[in-house]
Amino acid sequence: QVELVESGGGLVQAGGSLKLSCAASGRVFSSLAMGWFRQAPGKEREFVAAINRSGGTTNYADSVKGRFTISRDNAKNTVYLQINSLKPEDTAVYYCAADVSGGIWGPITTRTRYGYWGQGTQVTVSS
Repeated sequence: QVELVESGGGLVQAGGSLKLSCAASGRVFSSLAMGWFRQAPGKEREFVAAINRSGGTTNYADSVKGRFTISRDNAKNTVYLQINSLKPEDTAVYYCAADVSGGIWGPITTRTRYGYWGQGTQVTVSS
């Protein structure tokens, strides 16, 4: 069993920045592939960013490339999402997710591959 707890969301003006954190427990963190997803009101949950087990390889949705950075600290059992140049369309609940079987080489971008999810953290961007 893997428990994930996100933090760092909030209300920010367009152009601002936030850093989201997701603390994991219940399993050796370096054995987990990690990802960030988001869900806006009335929309499906969508992929944002993913990182492989070692942290050496990342993948991003086209809509966030160049603005978002995913990273992980395996010693702290935490994955991060640095969000810069925020836009109103980035407003959503952001979820971190963990997969226990893949991500040895490449990140996992498919939502259905992830078996564990956090409770989400709200990011609201005002224009």
